[in-house]
Amino acid sequence: MLTQKIIVYSDYVCPFCLLAEEVLAEATEGLDVDIQWRPFELRPAPVPTLKVEDPYLPRVWRESVYPMAEQLGVPIKLPNISPQPRTDKAFEVFAMAEEHGVGHAYSMATLKAFFQQERDIGDPDVLADIADSVGLERQSVLDALAEGRYREQHQAALRHAMEEARIQSVPTLIIDGETIQGVPDPAALKHFLTERA
Repeated sequence: MLTQKIIVYSDYVCPFCLLAEEVLAEATEGLDVDIQWRPFELRPAPVPTLKVEDPYLPRVWRESVYPMAEQLGVPIKLPNISPQPRTDKAFEVFAMAEEHGVGHAYSMATLKAFFQQERDIGDPDVLADIADSVGLERQSVLDALAEGRYREQHQAALRHAMEEARIQSVPTLIIDGETIQGVPDPAALKHFLTERA
């Protein structure tokens, strides 16, 4: 049986990316899959990031995020960090985590740090703590960020997402060439994966 590859384009400030990961975990249980995370910044500089006090965020959470999270049984809350952090530095650390084989664990820890612990994932110290929790050396992470060691790698990944993969929203899943946008239904995704296994 061939390993199925699932590419997940996500941003760490997108609550639907955390929800999609929970769906993925459920749908892929017992299946031979390789999940690969890819960065996509929803609001790269100089685009302003969202503010909690503006009506948009609370409305989206009330109407879409909280009902879906409740249905999936995922603890999540709108972080009271305003404006929301940029995610370029978090993704630079992701590039480092990928190099050490802990990209998936780091992505999950970063999403949970923001949406379950209300930690500022734009802060290098917070990112170093998250990276440390998945086995990276804290000071090495801080040094890499200060030196911009993974900046070009992250920019190249972003260019790939926009120009080659033509990603426009997150989460976007690509499974054997098939594109799924948004949070898939767990049963439907399981069926889709099982049919192709």
